[in-house]
Amino acid sequence: MSSVAESGTFMLGERPVNRFGYGAMQLAGKGVFGPPRDRAEAVAVLREAVESGVNHIDTSDFYGPHVTNEIIREALHPYRGDVVIVTKVGARRGADASWNPAFSKEDLTQAVHDNLRNLGLDAIEVVNLRAMFSVHGPAEGSIEEPLTVLTDLKRQGLIRHIGLSNVTLRQVEEGRRITEIVCVQNMYNLANRADDAMIDRLAAEGTAYVPFFPLGGFSPLQSSTLSDVAARLGATPMQVALAWLLKRSPNILLIPGTSSRVHLRENLAAAEVDFPDEAMAELDGMVPA
Repeated sequence: MSSVAESGTFMLGERPVNRFGYGAMQLAGKGVFGPPRDRAEAVAVLREAVESGVNHIDTSDFYGPHVTNEIIREALHPYRGDVVIVTKVGARRGADASWNPAFSKEDLTQAVHDNLRNLGLDAIEVVNLRAMFSVHGPAEGSIEEPLTVLTDLKRQGLIRHIGLSNVTLRQVEEGRRITEIVCVQNMYNLANRADDAMIDRLAAEGTAYVPFFPLGGFSPLQSSTLSDVAARLGATPMQVALAWLLKRSPNILLIPGTSSRVHLRENLAAAEVDFPDEAMAELDGMVPA
């Protein structure tokens, strides 16, 4: 059994996926803009990920823009039957690499069609609406208008399921009054646990939660605690941080990204890290940022 399979599975819409997935953002150039330094390695990373059992790939056509989706298509098309590709819309990149809201009907419709074309798909399994009321984190604001646009595209058969990204619990509740929400993608890790209550609620409802920046925002003291636990467990701090997320809740789906096969193998090995109770308690007791 591969380490990815050992991570278990969870339903993403109507599809079971291994809880250890892959995020494609780092396949683009510096600042998620432009082409990668080594396109052949980017292709090889994707192929090895899928060969290793990864069947949940997270992307967006605004990575690059267009770059990661074109690489995914080159590497994996035609897609293996169990592979689920999830993309996100709601932003566009400026010529200066800025991240800008793209919430209009025209923007969202164009984004979905761009994703379909560049990925080589007739329909996208899951499209996340990325809220852009604040670039730096969730902020309140109605998502009814853009979500209604995506719901219409879902009725047309271009989208099978809809998720949300960078959102508050109030926006999740608003979204559910409009359409089924199959996943939420927000920043969450050992040091940033603002979504604790949301994760538990979504788990009880059978909805996937997909954390990004799994090792972001640590203070020096927190990094020291993580490094100490990792040393005792014979693992890297990143492996322990990922493994903690897998243990945190059964509805958490991981999507760590990398543009290196060596780093990919290191990430996937996190599924094999086993915590004694005292190590879990020590990490659980870390004071969040």
